[in-house]
Amino acid sequence: MDSPDPPRPKRTAFLLSQLGALASARFAERTRELGLTPSDAGVLRLLGRTPGLSQRSLADRLGAVPSRIVPLIDSLETRGLVARVRSSADRRNYELRLTAEGTKVLGALRGIAERHEAELLAPLTNEQSAQLGLLLARLASGHALDTDLHRDTSRE
Repeated sequence: MDSPDPPRPKRTAFLLSQLGALASARFAERTRELGLTPSDAGVLRLLGRTPGLSQRSLADRLGAVPSRIVPLIDSLETRGLVARVRSSADRRNYELRLTAEGTKVLGALRGIAERHEAELLAPLTNEQSAQLGLLLARLASGHALDTDLHRDTSRE
C-alpha cells in the first residue's frame, strides 16, 4: 500500500515575497500616472500625517541616510508639492510641509491606494480580507515593523 505524499513544506514567506513584489510593481505603475515614484508617495503620505518633520527626522523615520533624502525633497519642492519652512523652535532647521498642491496630490494618492488594495484583495471575500489584514498586522508587529511606511533596509 502506498503511503500518502508527505505534506509539502509551507511556502508562506515565498508567497508573501511574490505578492509584495506584485503589489509594489503595480503601485509604482499607478503612482507613475501622477508623475510620482513610490518613494515620493511615501514621503507625501508621511508629511500629510506628520507635518513639520525635519529632513533628519524624515530620514530617521524612513530608515535612510539623510543624504538620500535631500534629492527626494529637492524634487518634491521643485514640483511644488513640499515646502521647506524655517523652524520656529530651532532656526537652524527647516520643517517640511505639504503645499496646497501637495495636499491635492495626496488626496489623489489615497484614491489610487484604495483602488490598488481593492484590486489586490479582489479574490478574497470581505471576511477573508479582514482576517488577512489582522494576521499581517500581527506579523508586522511581531517583527517590529512600522505599519505606516516602508523603511529603507539597505542603509549606506
